[in-house]
Formats: sequence, C-alpha cells, structure tokens
Amino acid sequence: MKILVTISRIFVGVLFIISGLIKLNDPLGFSYKLQEYFSAEVLNIPFLEPYALGISIFVVVFEVVLGVFLLIGYKPKFTIWSLLGMIVFFTFLTFYSAYFDKVKDCGCFGDALKLTPWESFTKDVVLLFFILILFFGKKYVNPIFSKFPLTIVALLGFVLSLWFGYHVLMHLPSVDFRAYAIGKNIKEGMEIPEDAPKPILEYSWKFNVNGKEEIIVTDGSYPSVEGEFVGVETKMIQEGYAPPVVDFSIESDEEDLTEHFLTEHNLLVVVSYSLEKIERGGALKLKTLQERARDNGYEIIGLTASGEDAKQRVKEDYGIDFDWYLCDEKALKTVVRSNPGVLELNSGTVMQKVHWNDIESLKF
Repeated sequence: MKILVTISRIFVGVLFIISGLIKLNDPLGFSYKLQEYFSAEVLNIPFLEPYALGISIFVVVFEVVLGVFLLIGYKPKFTIWSLLGMIVFFTFLTFYSAYFDKVKDCGCFGDALKLTPWESFTKDVVLLFFILILFFGKKYVNPIFSKFPLTIVALLGFVLSLWFGYHVLMHLPSVDFRAYAIGKNIKEGMEIPEDAPKPILEYSWKFNVNGKEEIIVTDGSYPSVEGEFVGVETKMIQEGYAPPVVDFSIESDEEDLTEHFLTEHNLLVVVSYSLEKIERGGALKLKTLQERARDNGYEIIGLTASGEDAKQRVKEDYGIDFDWYLCDEKALKTVVRSNPGVLELNSGTVMQKVHWNDIESLKF
C-alpha cells in the first residue's frame, strides 16, 4: 500500500502542477472557458460570469499549490481532502459537459493540449482513482522536510504561483500555444489541405411507408424508398480537419478585406475585442503608437467586434484616426490576451505581439 500511495502521490502532484501551470500561463483564457461553463446554455449560472477571472486565478493557483503541498507532504489531510473535493467537482463537470455535449474543450490543459469532453471525463476518472488511493492511504503521506523548511517551500510555491499569474495578466502568456503566436502565419492557419480528413456524418431518413414510420440510415445518399418523406436527422460520427485559425476576418461594412491585409507588409494591428471595455491605460497609448507607426512607414488599423458608435467614440476620446475593422469577438480574444493588444503583421506572419502595457517595447 505504501508503494502504491507513493506512486499516486507523485503522479497526482506532478499532474496537478503541470495542469495548473499551463492554465496559470494564460488565466485570461481559462476565465473565458469558465464564462462558457457559467453561461445559460451550460450550467445556467450567468451571475458568476463577471467574476470568472478572479475564480480562474484562484482555481489555478490552488491547483498548483495543492500539487506542491502533496509532493512535499505539507498538511496532508487538508491537501488530500482538497484534492478529492476538486476532482469530484471537475469529474461531475466534465461528465455533464460530455453527456449533454455542452462544451467542446474543457480547458484542462489550456491551449497546449486539447481534450474532447469524454477524454476530459476519462482523465478525471483516472485522477479520482489515484486520489482515492491517497485518501485511504493518507497515513503514508509524510513530510519530506522538517517543519520550518517545509513551511518555507509551501509558502514559496504559493507566492511564486500568485506572482506568475499576475505577471502574465499584466503582459502576455510566457508561452503562446495559440495559432496567432509570434512566427505563425495567419493566412496559412486558415487553409485546409486537400488531403485533410473530411467529416463523417450519419443520416437517419424518416419515411411514412403504408402508415408505418420507417427509418433508413445512410452516409448521406438519399435512400430509394416507396413512401412519404417525413424528415432527416444527422449525427456526427467523426469530425473532419479543423484549421488552427477559424472565424478570423478583417471586414468593413462593404467588403471582406482579410485577403488584402494578410498580404500587406509592415502592418500594425490594434486588437480590441470590445471597445466598450477597452482599458483606458492602453487606449491612451494609441495616439503615440499611431504616430510612431506612420513615422516608420507602417500602416495601422484596428480590429474589433464593436459597432460604429463605439469606434467613433474611441477615435474622438483618444485622438486617433486609423480605421477600425470588424472581426468575431471570440477570435479576437484568442488573437491576443489584452484589450487592447498590438500585432505586427508581415504578409500575414505575426512578427511582434504585445500587451498594451508593453506597447513602448515595439520595434519598428
């Protein structure tokens, strides 16, 4: 039993630290996932949506800290009970999401590793098994240091986790796992290879044959049936290839300019998924940024999901005159974890990307 507890202790502790650090690298992204869970379509607790960022930071810091506590044997009873409570809750959440097909990706490992709902549920069941071993064998979970150094290591784990979370919020994720990372080409990310796997669908055709309902299943072809057609239902058997970049566009009221701007050189793009929620500190820097960009031969544009009134208000309030184009809000939240954030594009390739706190660090 002691050996089994030791194996479980290492496995659970390391996995919680890795999972927590990946999400702590991008707490804003995890908060968007929590908002999805809180929405009326999933758990129907929308009153929690405004607190999603605070909850996300608490959860991921707690996750890392529990992993550290378990490995060093700090307060084992509290640690194991907390681990059990967390895994029971998340096992329920991932089962609910998978069974009712509510959320396509749990966000357990951020953008670093995408898991389907059923894969997430399976992962949580495995973790629950190992945590139950720890629960029933907690007498074997002993501290690896004496009391004082144990407390110091535990405190350092908490402080460093909190500092890291704050740091990436004030700048950008230290590691960017998304399709808009520096060096990635947005245009290429939108393309679907010719040999890419196609989705496999199952079609259930319903007919009324001599007063009786008859259902015929095909892969899409219309069945030869002597009867009255009633309806058809489709079921996804296997999803096809999904390009890394989806829903990204640069549109004016009259036309789609995505192709045009993704072939431009020396293009600076200011991203604000919501001009109504734009950070004032960042907006105040846009006039100087506009002047620097133009002085160095760069074209500057804005991307937002907001309407004309918000665009005009921001132009007037902050003394800027570059044009704002439309893009999907969810896509913009994925492009950069900052409102506003700034990208330099060269023929669609991301050359630089900064949080508004770091606008001065842009090199022209």
